Amino acid sequence: MKVKTILVSQPEPKIENSPYFDLSEKQKVKIDFRPFIHVEGVPSKDIRQQKVDLKNYSAIILTSRNAVDHFFRVAEEMRFKVPDSMKYFCQSEAVAYYLQKYVVYRKRKIYVGKRNFADLSPLIKKYKDEKFLLPTTDKLKPEVPETLNALNIDWKEAVFYKTVISDLSDLENVTYDILVFFSPSGIESLFHNFPEFKQNDTRIAVFGNTTIKAVEEKGLRVDIAAPTPETPSMTMALQKYIDKVNKGK
Repeated sequence: MKVKTILVSQPEPKIENSPYFDLSEKQKVKIDFRPFIHVEGVPSKDIRQQKVDLKNYSAIILTSRNAVDHFFRVAEEMRFKVPDSMKYFCQSEAVAYYLQKYVVYRKRKIYVGKRNFADLSPLIKKYKDEKFLLPTTDKLKPEVPETLNALNIDWKEAVFYKTVISDLSDLENVTYDILVFFSPSGIESLFHNFPEFKQNDTRIAVFGNTTIKAVEEKGLRVDIAAPTPETPSMTMALQKYIDKVNKGK
């Protein structure tokens, strides 16, 4: 069956040259974007109940842009002036770059991993005498605490924001040829909103092994998977699949 419509379970890209827009134009397919999950901040009073006093920490570990936003939101709510001496350990360059929204970029206080959380280990180990705070989500990957515990450092995890299922009731009578998922939370949202969901002819595209597992656990069929050596991005995987099934147009 040919592909004419795709629903991507993420917000619409803000950049004009997104590969999704190129894919839509090249393949003449309609691509809609809709977040199946969204992030909500945890109020500062709830963070205090987690026994977090920001002045007790000399270093912050940031795994995402959400972590950056919510750390500074909470600091403001708690009327805590973040000192210039604070050290920031960022999981990736994208997170470090985003940090400039809040702080004057000083390389000696911003330490950047390559991509995976484990890449931060040597940098954190170098500053093992600091007191580290990890402002995080309620859905933290287990590798993060495992990595930090193995370093024998003084650190604390605190939930600053939560992943919440979005209301998708307006999509009840809308069908798409392909649904695209990037996390197990997206699959959870699908079944929360539509408990009777049947896949039938709908193709499901997934990114990452944990998402593939979540799809299969629900008894669904994975039709398109990324990343692979041949298709490292979701748009490349979609392109390859659409080329194959639409070539009879």
